[in-house]
Parts: sequence; C-alpha cells; structure tokens
Amino acid sequence: MAESTQHKVKISLVIPDNLQKEFRQQVIEDGYGMRGKSKWVTEAISNLLQLENFIDLVKLSEELRGFEKLETITVEKHLKKALDIAMLSVRKKHPDLEGVQSHIIRTSIMQRILRS
Repeated sequence: MAESTQHKVKISLVIPDNLQKEFRQQVIEDGYGMRGKSKWVTEAISNLLQLENFIDLVKLSEELRGFEKLETITVEKHLKKALDIAMLSVRKKHPDLEGVQSHIIRTSIMQRILRS
C-alpha cells in the first residue's frame, strides 16, 4: 500500500441526486476541484462535529429521501476515530437512527453548503 494512503480510510455513502449536484458545484466553487472533494468533506465533518447541536442536526437529516447517488471519500484515520465517537453520541440520543455515519457525513455536506 502506498505510504500516502496508509493513514486514510475510504468511506462510501449514498446521497440524493440534488444534494450531489449542489455538493459537487460547491466543491468546485470553493476552489477544491473534484480531486479535492475529500478534503472539502473532511473540513465539513470537522466543522459539524464542533457544533454543540450536531446531534440534532444529524437527526434532522433523517428526513432526506432518494439516496441514489454513490459518493466515496477518503479521510484521515484521526477523523474516522472522531466520526466513530460522534456516531456513539448520536446513537445514545437516537438509538433508532439507522446508518448513522452516512447521516453525519450527509449533514456535514448540507451544513457546509448552507453556511457558505
């Protein structure tokens, strides 16, 4: 395995078509290009996890429907650990929520688009 990928983890998730279009457009508008999409999402996840109400925002994303587009991102292992901790926090408050990691990432993307 190449040294540059040893400290990274691949994550796949499905998102609605309209969110994927907005997401990709925002990544390009922000100057990241499609090669920088994982970096953009990584920053979005970090920003979301710093919000006091991130668990409530993640629960709100449960209303999204139509997950037909696959996205794959690569994140550093330390962010994956932060995601794992966040997933436990969300599950404690909302044990009925399925696909928590994907919910967190989708929420991160939506929040970054909304706040830009």
